[in-house]
Amino acid sequence: MKNEKEFSPISGYLMLTVAILMIIPSILGMIFLKMILLLIPLIVGLFLLLGFVIVNPNESSVLILFGAYKGTIRKNGFWWVNPFFSKKKISLRARNLDSAPIKVNDKIGNPIMIGVVMVWRVRNTYNAAFDVDDYVHFVDIQSEAAVRKLAGHYPYDNFEQEKAEITLRSGGEEVNQMLEDEISERLSIAGIEVMEARINYIAYAQEIAGAMLKRQQATAIVAARTKIVEGAVGMVEMALESLAEKEIIELDDDKKATMVSNLMVVLTSDKDVAPVVNTGSIY
Repeated sequence: MKNEKEFSPISGYLMLTVAILMIIPSILGMIFLKMILLLIPLIVGLFLLLGFVIVNPNESSVLILFGAYKGTIRKNGFWWVNPFFSKKKISLRARNLDSAPIKVNDKIGNPIMIGVVMVWRVRNTYNAAFDVDDYVHFVDIQSEAAVRKLAGHYPYDNFEQEKAEITLRSGGEEVNQMLEDEISERLSIAGIEVMEARINYIAYAQEIAGAMLKRQQATAIVAARTKIVEGAVGMVEMALESLAEKEIIELDDDKKATMVSNLMVVLTSDKDVAPVVNTGSIY
């Protein structure tokens, strides 16, 4: 793989002065002195005008002579080069890629929507100009391919793979770093430097989003109920031990079972319980 080489151009102001000194006197001489031979320096001076190139800040100009790469001008300013050179400008500025969410399958086959945002710029102008057909389009396609590959390596969450240490939803910086490394490797052929890449949108695809939402809600409810039951059992145990310790009332097994049942209903119910007050004998 050929590398970029920097080209040292001639000052454009110097060559502009030379061109003017060749063109204006030649025109005046042909008009007033009728000297046809002055047509030669006039043509040469006009030909020199084709060699001027302006390079703006954070911009470059790739120079080609009859199919041969001659170098890249990176210094901004007004320059002059061989008029036979073909000039191809390539921006060196940082660019944003905010991709629309695409549908992919995660590791366990669930369809998900995932989008990325990336900051990139051209590092090697030779690779960007000659190793790929269109480096901007190449960035779009390869970033999408990297996202698809990343999604295929990890599950969306750990509902179906509880032992999964890394998931797309909760992987955070680790997943983003893997994404950046994957994109950087793919874009290196085009001389592209990836400054940052991260997932900015991730969700289940529309066709399973409703079912997965219900599943998440059910999981949350089960987890909450588990905590409620654990707390209720502890409170019932504490109540029985306190009654026995203070000898407030003696309860046989049947009465303890009834008390435990009533307390569990009161403590674990998701609605307010209306108690029934017994004003007579408990028997």
